[in-house]
Parts: sequence; C-alpha cells; structure tokens
Amino acid sequence: MNELTPEERQLCEIWTRVMGYHRPVSLFNKGKKQEHSDRKHFVEPMQQSAEIAAE
Repeated sequence: MNELTPEERQLCEIWTRVMGYHRPVSLFNKGKKQEHSDRKHFVEPMQQSAEIAAE
C-alpha cells in the first residue's frame, strides 16, 4: 500500500451528534473538545457483526 507524503495529505473535518443534531468538532469550545477526546468509542467485534449481516 502506498502511503501519502505530508504534502499530499489534507485535513478531515470530524462531525459528531450532540443533543440530537450534528456539529463539526472544530466549532466546539475548549471544554467540549476535551470532553469529545475523552470519550470511549464502541467498536463491535467483527465476528458478531458478520453473524448479524448473515441473518
């Protein structure tokens, strides 16, 4: 797999759902940005998701 050079990379804007609507994380205040970075994200195991998809 070819990796991009720093010059070829571009920023990716991250959005999240807050209080029922979507907002870009870049517009959060300092406290909300820290809260977002402290979150633990759920990752579904591959085996379980494959079994559900097969049903």
